[in-house]
Amino acid sequence: MKFMFFFYPAVPGTLADRERLRPIAARTDRFQQMLDEVVQISQLCEEVGFSAVTFPEHHLHTEGSEMGSLPVLTQHVINNTKKIMAGPIGYVLPGWDPLRLALEIAWLDQITKGRTLVGFARGYQTRWLNQMAQHLHVSAVAVNESKSEVTSDQINREAFQEVYEILKLCWADKPFRYKGKYYEYPFPYDTGTPWLAKDWTSKYGSPGEIGENGNIQAIDVVPKPYTKPHPPLFQAFSQSEATIRWAAKEGLIPTLLTCNPDALRKFAEIHVEEAAKHGRQLALGEGIGVFRGVYMADTREQAREIAMRGLMGTGWPGWCHDFGFTEAARLPEDDIKYPGQLLPPSEITMERFEKARFCLTGNGDDVRREMDFLVETCNPEWFIWNSDQGYLPLDDMKRMVERFGNEVIRHYP
Repeated sequence: MKFMFFFYPAVPGTLADRERLRPIAARTDRFQQMLDEVVQISQLCEEVGFSAVTFPEHHLHTEGSEMGSLPVLTQHVINNTKKIMAGPIGYVLPGWDPLRLALEIAWLDQITKGRTLVGFARGYQTRWLNQMAQHLHVSAVAVNESKSEVTSDQINREAFQEVYEILKLCWADKPFRYKGKYYEYPFPYDTGTPWLAKDWTSKYGSPGEIGENGNIQAIDVVPKPYTKPHPPLFQAFSQSEATIRWAAKEGLIPTLLTCNPDALRKFAEIHVEEAAKHGRQLALGEGIGVFRGVYMADTREQAREIAMRGLMGTGWPGWCHDFGFTEAARLPEDDIKYPGQLLPPSEITMERFEKARFCLTGNGDDVRREMDFLVETCNPEWFIWNSDQGYLPLDDMKRMVERFGNEVIRHYP
C-alpha cells in the first residue's frame, strides 16, 4: 500500500483570528506561516514513509481555508524535500486553458525529474470556477443539483472531457489537430495559424506543423513530460459508477470518498471489471485510492477530542457542512430519518464518523484494525489521509503524522 497526505492548505488561525484579521488570507505573515507548515509536514511525511503529498485546486478563499494549489506550490514542496512526490488532486479542468495546463505540467515534471503527479477534477465551487471559466460559459457542478439545473452539469462535463482529450494529445509524440465544441487547434482550424517564420519551422520544427499554405496546420507542445507518456493521473473524489468506469477505461486512479464497505467493494470490483474490458488486468484495489480522516493519540477518547477540534468536527462549523462533506458521517438508517436532507450539525459526532468508517481514531492498534478492515474490503493501492493542516495546531499534526508512520505505515508494505 502507498500512502498519500492530502492538504487543504490553510492559513493557520483560530476562528477568532479569522474574524479579527479578516481577510486573514491577505496577510503575508499568516500566508508564510501556512507555507512553512506545508513544508514541515511534507518533510515529516517523507521521513516516515509517505509516497506523496497532494492538494486540491481552489482559489479566492479569503477566510484562509483551502487555499488550493497551483504548480508553484507543488514545486515549492519538491524543492524542500528529497524524494516524495507532490501534485494536485486535482486540477479543475474546465477552468484551465488546455495548452497552458499541458505546458505547466510538463515543465513541472521536467524540472522535478518526475516527482509530480496529476489529478483531474470537474469543480464544484462557483466562487472561483465561474469566474475563471466564464468565457466557456462553464459553471461549477452544483453539489445538490436539481434536475432543472442539469444543463450546467452537462456543460461542465463536456468541457472537462475536452480539456482532458487535448492534454493527452499535447503529451503525445507527434503534432495534432483537434476541433471540439470549446477549443480548436490550430486556430483557426480550417485555414491554420499564420506564421512568418514558416521556412524556419518547415526545416527545423516538427514534421507536419506547416501546411501547404504556409500556416501552422498542427500543434506540437514542448517540452514533453519527463515521465513517459505523462505523470501518474488521478481522478479526484470519484463517487459514481460512471466515473469509476471512465477512470478504469482511461487508466486514471480514482480516489474515493465512499465509506460504506459494500459500496466500496462494489466500486473496486467495477474498476477491475472495466479495466479488463480495455486490456488492463488488475488485482482488486490496484489503481484506486481511498480518502480517510486519521486522528491518533494514546486513547480513542483523546483522539476524538483532537478530531472534533478539526475540520470535520464541531471546531469549524459551516464550510464542511455547507458543501456536504460531513455526510461522510451518514449511516444507512439516516436515509430514512433524514431523507434528502443533510445531517443536522447536532448529529455530527466522531463516533458517527467512526461507525461510518470515514475516520480512523485512537492509538496504533485501533487504527491498524480499521486499516485491516479496509484491506479486506478492497485493498486500495493508495491510502489518502484527509488532513487538518491549518485547522489543528502544527504540533498536533506533526505528532499524529509521526505516530502514523511509526505505528501504521510500516505494517502495510
